[in-house]
Amino acid sequence: MTARPDRPDAASPRRLLAQLDAGTAISGSELATRLGVSRAAVWKQVEHLRAAGLDIEAQAGRGYRLGAPLDLLDADAIRASLAPATARRLGDLDVFWQIDSTSSELLRRAASGVRDRSVCLAERQSAGRGRRGRAWQMPLGGGLALSMFCRFDGAMASLAGLSLVAGLAAVDALARCGVDGVGLKWPNDLVARDAKLGGILVELGGDALGPCHAVIGVGINLRLGATAAAIDQRVTDIETLARVPSRHALAARLVESLDDRIATFARDGFAAFAQRYAQCDVLHGREVDVLRANGTQRGIARGVDARGALRVAFADGERSVDSGEVSVRAGA
Repeated sequence: MTARPDRPDAASPRRLLAQLDAGTAISGSELATRLGVSRAAVWKQVEHLRAAGLDIEAQAGRGYRLGAPLDLLDADAIRASLAPATARRLGDLDVFWQIDSTSSELLRRAASGVRDRSVCLAERQSAGRGRRGRAWQMPLGGGLALSMFCRFDGAMASLAGLSLVAGLAAVDALARCGVDGVGLKWPNDLVARDAKLGGILVELGGDALGPCHAVIGVGINLRLGATAAAIDQRVTDIETLARVPSRHALAARLVESLDDRIATFARDGFAAFAQRYAQCDVLHGREVDVLRANGTQRGIARGVDARGALRVAFADGERSVDSGEVSVRAGA
């Protein structure tokens, strides 16, 4: 299956992109001729793509060119890059040009019998989201938005720690692509140099007592560009840290890592990952503020317990935090 638009007019910007590259400029009139549209329509499409975060340079007397090579996703290329064992277990693998959210798409399919280990990716998300309903912003071609649907025989309570395991899968996939030094900030952030590189969002459905399912959403920043200025927290991208890998390769390694670790998690629970998580835990020993409905309480992070809950040493003793917002104090 190849990339596909989710509505007819989404094809126009893609047709324009097919004519552009980072090496040679092409005039607006030539683009209009090739596409069979007016020069005004070309300009409108260029502005649409720029608004999506794409760097398109306009050179006087020469025309338009991409500021950097664009690595668009293709489902066939991703599937071909997978290890054979993973490819056999995988359900559907779809790449959308634009969609509200990759996780929302899989949640919608859950009611119609979507296959286990189905994967959804998108070039653009109009309503990408992170934890607590926050928006997830990703420039066109500048990140990876991937969700996987997983079925479980047990109760929802048995999935405690799943977001941490998904984070470990992402860390290991990045390392396999040459991006080292990535850690995990409980409960769902990928961090590097104390800045957010990506995030995990796990959404559950089905019967609380089992069987149930989870949609695991992973977002990773590759090249943020000007988009970084619009994000209300400290962020980073792979381009800042290392050589940017092929998006096909990163997607394939992430699918492989998720598939492998979810199988182990379903069999052995979070306990099988506790030691590895401790190696990636960037909060351990740091002062944290635990934000709850009745106010903020300060303590020292002491790792996670057997269920993946955060252990925090408060002035009145240590407790595990299952929910609530945790932030690291400035300078801690």
